[in-house]
Amino acid sequence: MDIYHFVAIPLILFFSVIIHECAHGWVAYRLGDPTAKLAGRLTLNPLPHIDLIGTIAVPALLIWIKSPIILGWAKPVPVNFAALHHPKRDMIWVGLAGPLVNIALAVIASVLLRTNLPGYILPLLEVCILINLILAIFNLMPIPPLDGSRLVMGILPYPLARAYARLERYGMVIIFLLLYFRVLDHILWPLVRIFGQLLGI
Repeated sequence: MDIYHFVAIPLILFFSVIIHECAHGWVAYRLGDPTAKLAGRLTLNPLPHIDLIGTIAVPALLIWIKSPIILGWAKPVPVNFAALHHPKRDMIWVGLAGPLVNIALAVIASVLLRTNLPGYILPLLEVCILINLILAIFNLMPIPPLDGSRLVMGILPYPLARAYARLERYGMVIIFLLLYFRVLDHILWPLVRIFGQLLGI
């Protein structure tokens, strides 16, 4: 397990969050906002996406302390919601793009898990499923600036959406408090287990 714990998990997490961010930028571009493209962020080259804290420090710390939840993030792709064709509606699709890509990666890994691949590949596929389910479910939580908040803001009437958006300045504090007091353990893990069983792990 050491090789998977210290090598496979960081690599799979790293590329999963990069693909997640690229998906946000690509959908935003298709819906009228070229900000991410102009910033050179519509690329799978990892260098433009690295965030010192979220891509390196936080995952390394969580792995080192053997946390039951391994989280991380790439540098957020810049999105100008006002440039979208239909800002209120399209922000929903931009927000959903990242988690949906993670779900797709988990499903692809699940399909490969059922093929006749060498045995040493199977644990890697299971790790891929687990990490991408965690990323998808965690990011769909309705806490600004997580992706689930874009869905909520797109649905709420404008006055409520503006008031809700003001929570974003406190979002990371709320998230770390939920992690510290292990509240997310009772929300995230049951959902990960349910969907993990559906995907064969």
